Amino acid sequence: MPAATDALPVTLADVLAARARIRGIAIETPLKPSPSLSTLAGGPVWLKVETMQATGAFKLRGAASRLLALGADERARGVVTVSTGNHGRGVAYVARQLGMRAVVCVSALVPQNKRAALRAVGAEVEVVGTSQDAAQAHAEALARDAGLILVSPFDDPWVIAGQGTCGLEIVERLPEVRSVLVQLSGGGLASGVALALKSADPSIRVIGVSSDRGPAMLRSLEAGRPIEVTEEASLADSLGGGIGLDNRCTFRMVQALVDDVRLVSDAQVAHAMRHAYVHERLVVEGAGAAGIAALLAEPRGIPTPAVLLLTGDNVDHATFQHAVCGADCGAATRFAALAARPVDARP
Repeated sequence: MPAATDALPVTLADVLAARARIRGIAIETPLKPSPSLSTLAGGPVWLKVETMQATGAFKLRGAASRLLALGADERARGVVTVSTGNHGRGVAYVARQLGMRAVVCVSALVPQNKRAALRAVGAEVEVVGTSQDAAQAHAEALARDAGLILVSPFDDPWVIAGQGTCGLEIVERLPEVRSVLVQLSGGGLASGVALALKSADPSIRVIGVSSDRGPAMLRSLEAGRPIEVTEEASLADSLGGGIGLDNRCTFRMVQALVDDVRLVSDAQVAHAMRHAYVHERLVVEGAGAAGIAALLAEPRGIPTPAVLLLTGDNVDHATFQHAVCGADCGAATRFAALAARPVDARP
């Protein structure tokens, strides 16, 4: 049984305050019933369509929560963050509305389409190294040397509270929910959503879903402490990155609130992207389809009614085409890796 939520660094009151704070920037997204997945699971399955956010991903919630909590002096300094794409886009989107400077540090594994999307909303993009940890170190140096406010993509109480608003919407719209499959990378989304759900009903089962290509949170949970993992190119690129050896919030919250963690392969992610497109008429990026991938892999192992989060739709066209059209998953992964390289570096 998960630990009591009142001992954690974020509370339900924080999530409720975040909901009021981000209203007008992040929207309440719909729960879409999925007849095809319901048939497979043997009970009702719903999809939480976070792809409808203005930036195409749930990350807008946490970004808005953090930036809107800054004081006037802090806003004048500008912000810097590290991102696999979607968080940075959310930060830049909100920063532009607030008239702030936003610098986003990414690794070379972040696809070109996501870098272009960052620039399109006004971000200054700096590409550093081949890991999230390298990009994080650069962001920390910019915060120290240029006086920018460092905004964590996940390990921040304001960000976690913002992501938790997604969980509030689920339990308010579907109080009878029995399980929620939530993407698990750095843990900001899983921490916030699990907090909101468990505060309403501790018996709701929260299942984290990670890529099998460097599942940093799962390996850290197994070790009993935050550890580093080797990052690999993946179709679910948004699930990449470490959790930070000095993790302050999400490791403890995931450890306390998430009931199970399941790994999905790139082949399963490609299958899930095809399923979302063919059966749901939805375009979903690799990480966004992770919950579908986990359910398709073990459909009768998910308590229903169940909710699966579709967390983003920011996928390179060629990668999406190769995944959806049934090309082998190795080809789709290679296209995802190729999409991360600048045009002049491609063969």
